[in-house]
Amino acid sequence: MDYQTTLVYCDTYQRIRRSAGIPATKGSLMPDAVIVDAVRTASGKGKPGGALSGVHPVDLLATVLQELVARTGIDPAQVDDVIGGCVTQAGEQSLNITRNAVFAAGFPESVPAATVDRQCGSSQQAAAFAAQGVLSGYYDIVIAAGVESMSRAPMFSSIQGQDPYGAKIPARYPAGLVQQGISAEIIAARWKLDRETLDTFSARSHELAARATADGAFAREIVSVPVSRADGLAGEHVTDETIRAATTVAGLGGLKPSFYDEGYGQRFPEIDWRITAGNSSPLTDGASAVLIMSEDAASRAGLTPRARFRSFSVTGDDPVLMLTGIIPATRKVLARTGLTIDDIDAFEVNEAFAPVPLAWLRDLAADPARLNQRGGAIALGHALGASGARLLTTLLGTLEATGGRYGLQTMCEGGGMANATIIERL
Repeated sequence: MDYQTTLVYCDTYQRIRRSAGIPATKGSLMPDAVIVDAVRTASGKGKPGGALSGVHPVDLLATVLQELVARTGIDPAQVDDVIGGCVTQAGEQSLNITRNAVFAAGFPESVPAATVDRQCGSSQQAAAFAAQGVLSGYYDIVIAAGVESMSRAPMFSSIQGQDPYGAKIPARYPAGLVQQGISAEIIAARWKLDRETLDTFSARSHELAARATADGAFAREIVSVPVSRADGLAGEHVTDETIRAATTVAGLGGLKPSFYDEGYGQRFPEIDWRITAGNSSPLTDGASAVLIMSEDAASRAGLTPRARFRSFSVTGDDPVLMLTGIIPATRKVLARTGLTIDDIDAFEVNEAFAPVPLAWLRDLAADPARLNQRGGAIALGHALGASGARLLTTLLGTLEATGGRYGLQTMCEGGGMANATIIERL
């Protein structure tokens, strides 16, 4: 029996059980995995002086965990597991930060936790692992989460000046792997995405995010974080700090390329240096969390699910091109569900760099009006380990606001990987 046939069989089996009044319990075959609630912090600039830079990342993650409990009234002792994503697992983000956040949130010591690293897709992978645990009957109640404090645990600080590759990777890739900014430059060149196209897309991201903020579209998903203000007084951080409402294409056009390198220019002569700070996602602090349950567990708790997971995919791709794995990952998850790209009502494609979602749009022939309808990471920030669950949170709110049925999120990841997930609004 192939994967899709198995899903159909198990879904039918569970619906027959429910219609007969038989609940799905742990160990039952494929109960539905549903999203009961999803929250995130507002973004903070990921540098000293950013709005969240004074908050320890353990406390930042604990804040969203506590909010899920407060909003839903669940007993944290009933949580089977907490799975968190974090990329830079060093310094203040080391020693299984998710377990430390469980302690900080006041959960019982009996609640376990694990921290995963699938680079930028870490919390999207956490959500997939959590939902798959429910689908298998292994979990009834699980939280998927993510955190990254780029102001306190800078990107690449976990390397500590050491060689992360050994001898065999350079032997396989003798020309050498490249950083993501160079990958973005290669994509822009090979997909013929000129500077104006990149900057226009980036200005759109800020415009949509600013409009969503003004309209209160993020009010349900954003958790207030206590912070100390510059004047020393206590305050609350509730608005994405990375949005620049006054952004214009003309203004972006004046920015200098961020990744110019003569050696890479000789290696990749098609590059003409189009990637800037303005068409890239900013360094960001943030946290996010999603409460995932079996449908029967939610019913027993008197909670109304907001969406169900339909399918997942993860794939590897060229580690030099690196950021294009979202294209085969999307095709893979669509094939698993039997849906087409036109069946999807809302897309959240992470805006690590503007060429990434633009190349995805072109290759998938997707409707650009359905893409990142409340802005993307160029405006809302990209807090690495928190971004996957942040996209899921925003996707859920977009579907509810527009009345859409299916939503798809996909995330490019370091090392040439990508995750894709499809949810169905209930």
